[in-house]
Amino acid sequence: MTTISNKEGKKGLFEIFENGERAGEMRYTWAGDNKFIIDHTEVFEGNEGKGIGRKLVMAGAEYARAKGSKILPLCPYAKSVFEKTPEIKDVLF
Repeated sequence: MTTISNKEGKKGLFEIFENGERAGEMRYTWAGDNKFIIDHTEVFEGNEGKGIGRKLVMAGAEYARAKGSKILPLCPYAKSVFEKTPEIKDVLF
């Protein structure tokens, strides 16, 4: 399950849970009203190789579509997912 929470106004967090425990997170910062920057994606120890990082980036893309926003992926991992996944390029800034 992936959850989205806004913290500190312009900053937000996507979290993903496996078996009730946090398995990873993706942090973002709003840059204006219609664009956010993915700053950091992290998969926690013991959860590597399960596609969790990709799920977080895909959740970010769905969130951007729902809000009519664009994403600037400054995080190297998120950037690589955007480069390899044509179906989410519509939300790329």
